[in-house]
Amino acid sequence: MCPIRIIEPTINSEIENSQAKKGQIEKGPTEKIGLHPNDLHSVNLCPDLLDKYNISGPRYTSYPTALEFNEDYTVDDYSASLKQLPDGKSLSLYIHIPFCQHICYYCACNKIITKHRSKSEKYVEYLIKEIELVAKNMPNRQQNPLRQIHWGGGTPTYLTIEQITQIMQQVRRCFYVPDEASTEISIEVDPRAIDIEDVEKLAELGFNRMSIGVQDFDGKVQKAVNRIQSFELTRDTLLEARRHGFKSINLDLIYGLPFQTPQTFEATIEKVIDISPDRISVFNYAHLPHRFKPQRRISGDDLPSVAEKLAIFQTIIKKLQANGYLYIGMDHFAKPTDELAIAQQEGKLHRNFQGYTTHEEYDLIGVGVSSIGSIDGHYHQNLKDVDPYYNAIDRNEIPTWRGTGIGSDDRVRKAVIFALICHFELDISAIESEFNIVFKEYFKTELVALKPFIEDELIMVNSEKIEVNNNGRLLIRNICMVFDAYMNELHLINSFSKVI
Repeated sequence: MCPIRIIEPTINSEIENSQAKKGQIEKGPTEKIGLHPNDLHSVNLCPDLLDKYNISGPRYTSYPTALEFNEDYTVDDYSASLKQLPDGKSLSLYIHIPFCQHICYYCACNKIITKHRSKSEKYVEYLIKEIELVAKNMPNRQQNPLRQIHWGGGTPTYLTIEQITQIMQQVRRCFYVPDEASTEISIEVDPRAIDIEDVEKLAELGFNRMSIGVQDFDGKVQKAVNRIQSFELTRDTLLEARRHGFKSINLDLIYGLPFQTPQTFEATIEKVIDISPDRISVFNYAHLPHRFKPQRRISGDDLPSVAEKLAIFQTIIKKLQANGYLYIGMDHFAKPTDELAIAQQEGKLHRNFQGYTTHEEYDLIGVGVSSIGSIDGHYHQNLKDVDPYYNAIDRNEIPTWRGTGIGSDDRVRKAVIFALICHFELDISAIESEFNIVFKEYFKTELVALKPFIEDELIMVNSEKIEVNNNGRLLIRNICMVFDAYMNELHLINSFSKVI
């Protein structure tokens, strides 16, 4: 998915204090540092301003973005980066499971729709082989603790619990996975594709975080996107995960789907609040039928307008913040006591291909078809189709398809973009010290390009910092795009989703 975030005014302090007294808002360490995410009192973007900035752009889960990946980056490049990992460097592992039993029309993920379980059996066999191939290219891997493991898809719970167990056993054989409670092992779950008793078995395998796909509980919307999923099934999955000790549970929603209105989505939000997940991701649906064939089954005439989408998201903001959730940025909300909220307030929030993360930017290894990873800032992506993927592994080759190196200019721009998108503030002197540059000279052109944002009261710029104000948070992607050296390539624009 290619989410777009729009954020709205929040509750005023009198209401907030009143609700805190009633126990509705849980106060925590998030209230002591900088601009509190619940301090958005006066967002007022007029329609003309929204239209002015409603262009296509990246979500910046990486820089350079995946559109800059190319086949000049080879298996040898990836293998060399694995061999050169310094001892003690912490790692993340992303495991991609492409299978789904049913197609969701909005989906832009790399997936295989099938009810034939034999296909997943072969995939698991080759995935286990790939994990071993990668590990063999890391001579000192026992000195690199695996601190994060994330299962995505597709639908990871399409696999049987026995298959998930086999893969986890291979991961533990090939890598050093600390047993300490700080190791994060997360999985994306479709409640329709997991037996409730298997939630306990996931916990026994070490899984301690879960993300549950929902999108919308409205029956008409569910039918239009071919994802029928009851509130009761979702609730029971979440409660079972909580009962078995999952530390953080996220629910994924999408706004901008066919037939959604502020009223219908408010009903969905109320149900979400009722089951009280720790985090909520609210993605903007990006309708790109020219790129994603399943989306051709969605009629553009049934989609809400830009103004309607803004009204829907305003409803989301009001409901979530009135019930104690903090706006983290882009697509994420979290309870004040959740690690995501605490990391942002402590200036420790980071971003990677899974979105916002609480950990420092660990080197990321991706396994499975189409998976993406990052080693020392250099990006690699696996082959996206299963047959070439199998063929490469049969040749005892890591199934790398493409990637990109990262130059010194990329590193500077990445630091600027990620600071803005994670913290809505850039310490100019910190960038100058880290990269030995004079900011006003290095970014002379970009500072000129920021003038419209200053005039529209979206940002404040002085010699010490760039600070994004409340209205600017709605358009953080636009602000980041000013520092993106690749956005001058106009042919890329249509490959991204709209900002609003």
